[in-house]
Amino acid sequence: MSTLTCHRGRSPAARAMILALSVIAVLLTPLPAYAAENLLSNPGFESGLDSWACPTGSVSTDARSGSGSLETAPSSTGTGECSQSLAVQPGSAYELSAWVKGSYAYIGARGDGMDEARTWTASAGSWTKLSVAFTTGPSTTSVAVYVHGWYGQPPLNADDFALSGEAGSVPDNPPAAPSGLRSDSTTATSATLSWSAPSGEVDGYRVYRDGTEVGTSSSTVFTDSGLTPETAYTYRVAAHNAAGEGPQSDPVEVSTPAPPDGSPGSRSLVGYHHSSFLNGSGYIPLADVSTDWDFVNLSFGESPGNGVVTFDRCPASECAERESDAEFQAAIEAHQAEGRKVLLSIGGANGTVRLTSAQARDNFVDTVSGIVDRWGLDGIDIDFEGHSLSLDDGDRDFRNPTTPVITNLIDALQTLTGRYGDGFALTMAPETFFVQMGYTFYGRGEWGGADPRAGAYLPVIHALRDDLTMLHVQHYNSGPIIGLDDEYHSMGTVNFHTAMADMVLNGFPIEGNPDWFFPGLREDQVAIGLPASNNAGNGFTSVGAVQQSLDCLIKGVNCGGYQPLGTYPGMRGLMSWSVNWDAFNGYEFSTAHRAYLDALP
Repeated sequence: MSTLTCHRGRSPAARAMILALSVIAVLLTPLPAYAAENLLSNPGFESGLDSWACPTGSVSTDARSGSGSLETAPSSTGTGECSQSLAVQPGSAYELSAWVKGSYAYIGARGDGMDEARTWTASAGSWTKLSVAFTTGPSTTSVAVYVHGWYGQPPLNADDFALSGEAGSVPDNPPAAPSGLRSDSTTATSATLSWSAPSGEVDGYRVYRDGTEVGTSSSTVFTDSGLTPETAYTYRVAAHNAAGEGPQSDPVEVSTPAPPDGSPGSRSLVGYHHSSFLNGSGYIPLADVSTDWDFVNLSFGESPGNGVVTFDRCPASECAERESDAEFQAAIEAHQAEGRKVLLSIGGANGTVRLTSAQARDNFVDTVSGIVDRWGLDGIDIDFEGHSLSLDDGDRDFRNPTTPVITNLIDALQTLTGRYGDGFALTMAPETFFVQMGYTFYGRGEWGGADPRAGAYLPVIHALRDDLTMLHVQHYNSGPIIGLDDEYHSMGTVNFHTAMADMVLNGFPIEGNPDWFFPGLREDQVAIGLPASNNAGNGFTSVGAVQQSLDCLIKGVNCGGYQPLGTYPGMRGLMSWSVNWDAFNGYEFSTAHRAYLDALP
């Protein structure tokens, strides 16, 4: 009989007392043991970093409780993640919490067969509690609980982790060693590794360079950045699960190459010459191009289809001041004699080029080579806009693209740079949508609804980074773009130029995924693309504002509201659309910025 049954003859006061005691008894009945138990080992870092994988972590005396807390230091190429793997039950609810202090602090949990759960705070000046609940998937048997900061931000502290829920069954053994460790691509400053997953349950991987752990990965791919050119490194990888870390893989030797050649000077101004068309800026004979420019890009080589590229000079009927072919050739040679590079720019706003087949790829190589040889040019500029580049559905890894228009372009450019050798200049002028937008969306995105052109230049840049002379993204004709501060920035402002350049110099995680980190380019490979006047394109920026952004990026001073993740004293310079519009505007762009660049150390 229930204790809540009211017996005849008892007074109201007695019945009330019985009811109260019954409620207290229910409240004091112990819950299942798993609800209150902390499933994490060493949650307060009282035993150092035991049970945690922390390549950049240490124990700090700045503790919320006890004697120590975790301090982890993000870098320009890593978030400073620390993680702990543990067994869980499939289809079960859990709650994770931790106390953090610092900027851009994240906690979360990830595991196979479940949606990643995370929460974060942009600023915690004092100890702040973060909590996130999650449910494991029907096949999830282990998770990795993690904390990390954000790229280039100061160190952060974390303490007093707690994970409540039902404990899982710990695997009997750690995983076996990964196999097939290899280097998929190597640049002067980075190496991308991949390997095959071992047998057994795997929660993640730890990557070792020359015997020291340098990073972790939840997938079978890892990019190690910040390397020294012309240096040999030895890598190994180990898998881990809740039972511990398994044996390391066989080693792979990686040697970084020397940086590419092909620059006329440490600082450069790049200008586009309207060679094949006439607009409101008027035609300028090539011999009359200002000597302030270091690179003169002949615009444009265009494609009638199937990868064929033609270069047709502006018709005399349109361009009354057009010089003869012989005079044009002589002007090219005169610029080269004075140290300038003259390139063929391919594409432009109206020049769609899609290499959809092997035949189109070969046609591209043959016809571009013919133009380079005909005029004795120093290299090529890839200015693919519109619908020239896009990513097929399912093409998600910029390091291993599968879309034919991407892979064929990569093959074609590698053939051309190999054919002409050292000193052949390769530059690129993508729009922000094709590069920096990759931080937010890559191709159609995780859920399939984005524009397939988003970030589509990234696999091309990455594959050619060893041969790339210069990347000058067009900081104009652009919509607002999210920077590494997770804020939108609009063209024509100091913050926009600083934030967009910072992304390609520092590198960034594709769609925010640390496992898909696009490594930054060398400083001497990066310039900012700008319109030379209000008439040249949307996003014109005054000389003063442009130089304020350069002060911030190159010298680390005079920054606006956006603070870059690094200082880049070797940054290359500026690109402008165009030589013609600059002349139309009284040579303001070339004169002012030539003087600024020449005054830099």
